[in-house]
Amino acid sequence: MEQKNDFSGLKAVYINCTLKDSSQKSHTEGLMKVSIKILEAEKVRVDYMRLSDMTIPVGLLPDMTEAGALKDDWPEIFEKIMDADILVIGTPIWLGEKSSIATKLIERLYGMSGRTNDKGQYIYYGKVGGCVITGNEDGIKHCAMGILYALQHLGFSIPPQADCGWIGEAGPGPSYLDEESGGKNNEFTNRNTTFMTYNMLHLAKMLKENGGYPKYGNSREEWDDGTRWNFENPEYR
Repeated sequence: MEQKNDFSGLKAVYINCTLKDSSQKSHTEGLMKVSIKILEAEKVRVDYMRLSDMTIPVGLLPDMTEAGALKDDWPEIFEKIMDADILVIGTPIWLGEKSSIATKLIERLYGMSGRTNDKGQYIYYGKVGGCVITGNEDGIKHCAMGILYALQHLGFSIPPQADCGWIGEAGPGPSYLDEESGGKNNEFTNRNTTFMTYNMLHLAKMLKENGGYPKYGNSREEWDDGTRWNFENPEYR
């Protein structure tokens, strides 16, 4: 009999939008791995990647080689996202904002968002989103607002408290993985990371077990065919 909190049928993709390639230490990766370790303990399959290791041209086409780019790894990444139930975006803070790579990831997600699923709903319906932020300046909430707004606008579902982060003192100083920062033992960060992870799991499990969202009232395909459900323009006098 299936256990009440059995998440083993779920899949997640964690995309680190650090500016560093894998030859360099990423503090964002360090915090993402706290969440990933929880998922692995819950027997969730996790794919992790750094976008800086890949060739991702700017643009909105499904494959930017169609517009002259020599290479585009986006089609393979998109396939992994579509195979997963959860997407987590990780980013450092630069000048109070998410990284340029995080912005590019969101733009490439947006370029695919007009597609629909077998219910005629937008393609990301039924998938759960969250984000992980690190830095040495204030900006966790600001970056999370932008990322989570973008994800929900594209069709991802956002659970309660779907962001976590760590920042050091303002200005130059130790970062999350540096021993002197105390980041790995920060109670607030560890609690928020844990709550975020389990909230994503609970929502993803509920959505998967119920086959996503019903198509009543939200199917682009049915809207285009003339269905209006209970919509009616009000009459103004």
